[in-house]
Amino acid sequence: MMRFTSVLSALFIGLLAAVLHQSVAADANTAGTPAWGSYNVTNSNGSICLMAVMGLQLNVSYQSASDNKTVASVINLQPNGTSASGACETDTATLNLSSDGADGQKTNLTFVFSLNTTSKKYHLSGVNLSAALLDMKDPPLLVGNLTLDYLPGTLDHSYMCRDQQTLTVTQGFSIHTYQLHVQPFGYNGEFGPAEECQLDMDDMLIPIIVGAALAGLVLIVLVAYLIGRKRSHAGYQTI
Repeated sequence: MMRFTSVLSALFIGLLAAVLHQSVAADANTAGTPAWGSYNVTNSNGSICLMAVMGLQLNVSYQSASDNKTVASVINLQPNGTSASGACETDTATLNLSSDGADGQKTNLTFVFSLNTTSKKYHLSGVNLSAALLDMKDPPLLVGNLTLDYLPGTLDHSYMCRDQQTLTVTQGFSIHTYQLHVQPFGYNGEFGPAEECQLDMDDMLIPIIVGAALAGLVLIVLVAYLIGRKRSHAGYQTI
């Protein structure tokens, strides 16, 4: 019985270690976490029609001029050096983020959101990037994808993802988002009810799973103790 409870304890510790490893691995980032910025788009009457708060990190592959080979660059978008613009239409909204870094690197990032006016559902349908980076061969780099399906939400609702999220645009270009909260349609001065991403919901389940596993382990140990004690009393009575 003691061996059985030891095995259960080992399994529980293994489960806890796996959960914690998954959480730490998701946060690992050699470039550090990008600064959190607030960006908005206004319509013709000056009202904000699209609001986004988030940290953005660009992961771009391009040809190096000096080595003539493909290199990978990680760029944290700096909110204080980034200007926002865009447009809001009935079923399309765009957010353009232009950044001119002190190191000479320039990026122009465009998010395209699409709304299905029948189902009242929206999503991020496209991302385009124009970039002139250090040691880049034949700048600017132009890359994009207009067939994406990320950040799903409902009209008059916002989309939220506190966890780090990866948006793969092309094979050589992806975006990491941090503490993302966006509403491209139906914004009326404040965010609508938030629809959270799967990553956040999974994070909420982790303490529940760990707590349930711990409670189960305690229960099994208690039952094993009671059974062992009952057997001891039965042995005494036989003698």
